[in-house]
Amino acid sequence: MSENQTQEILESEETEAPEAAEDQAAEQAEEQQEDTAEENTEDEGGDAADEGDIAADYLEELLDIADLDGDLDIEVRGERTFISIVADEGGDELDNLVGRKGEVLDALQELTRLAVLTATGSRTRLVLDVAGHREQRQSQLKRQADDAVAEVKEHGNVVHLEPMSAYERKIVHDFVAEAGLVSESEGEGKRRHVVVSAD
Repeated sequence: MSENQTQEILESEETEAPEAAEDQAAEQAEEQQEDTAEENTEDEGGDAADEGDIAADYLEELLDIADLDGDLDIEVRGERTFISIVADEGGDELDNLVGRKGEVLDALQELTRLAVLTATGSRTRLVLDVAGHREQRQSQLKRQADDAVAEVKEHGNVVHLEPMSAYERKIVHDFVAEAGLVSESEGEGKRRHVVVSAD
């Protein structure tokens, strides 16, 4: 092996190592935020109802600005608040709040969480749905997870799923764990996805 080839390999390893470390640090930070949010919710007990009201007020103002009609449903399940925006007459006028692959909905959820954080000083794990999109998407994710599990069990292959948001990856991880297999997230940014394997 020439000196130039050796130098190229060393430079490549030096570049890859920080990227892997950054990716791992980002994942740990994401998990820590979830844990912190859980602890805050446990400590403050009845705050879930308050954060639901704050989020609903924020979303009602947004709907008024956008000149959209929709009903808001607030539900507290365990320690997490779920808010749904439902079209008044089952129309598709709210589709713009979902966007392609739910990207607008994810952004709107983050803005709503930020509004709650600003008002309460505490992070929230609030989940926002528009026109039943998340419920439909959860059914799709369940099918994808089931197909991946079947593929791994039948052929022993490692299965890579499509890129998805952190919220959706968490849903898939839970489905895979229930099936007794292992999953982890790979990739960076918008390419981050779930990989399912036997071990």
